[in-house]
Amino acid sequence: MEGLYHHTNKQVHEVQSYMGRLETSDRDSVHLVENEIQARIDNIFSSLERLEILSSKEPPSKRQNAKLRVEQLKYDVQHLQSALRTCTQRRLAREQQERQRQELLARTFAPNDSATSIPIDESLQFTESLQSAHRGMDELIGSGTSILQGLRDQRVTLKGTQKKLLDVANMLGLSNTVMRLIEKRAFQDKYFMAGGMLLTCLLMLLILHYLS
Repeated sequence: MEGLYHHTNKQVHEVQSYMGRLETSDRDSVHLVENEIQARIDNIFSSLERLEILSSKEPPSKRQNAKLRVEQLKYDVQHLQSALRTCTQRRLAREQQERQRQELLARTFAPNDSATSIPIDESLQFTESLQSAHRGMDELIGSGTSILQGLRDQRVTLKGTQKKLLDVANMLGLSNTVMRLIEKRAFQDKYFMAGGMLLTCLLMLLILHYLS
């Protein structure tokens, strides 16, 4: 399990570095970078499924810690998936705005040509469409920020849970040692009690023998 865990963790860091290429890629190659990142994320999810199975087969003393490590990787990958989805939606919104702007600039108009004049309603619709796109971008950014904060909170919670579980595990180990000592002492006390009873009986027999 350790080898697969470290390999998967390395893949997560590689995807994180690939995310930075989305901002620097040109318009013709950005979708190729997105496809590459998505393929890597899918591969990581497959590895996580195998890790979940392997963590359940770990010894009881290591099982809980192994599951926490796998869960942490899963949260990191889900965050990367959300970030990729947000970047893709932002790119599509920009491309739509660019297409609409190019269509508007490419129009030619002749004087007094009612067929090629710009309708007021269409201009208003275009403006409203741009405003709607801007609002959608703001909502996507807000959603991404909320997801990031939620993942940070979950990481803090998981770390606290892991510490508590380790403390409980250490305390259980100490309790098992104390129980073994108690059982050993109880076993010894039985021998002492039996020996004492036998010695008392012998003394009573000797006293009766001498008195008679």
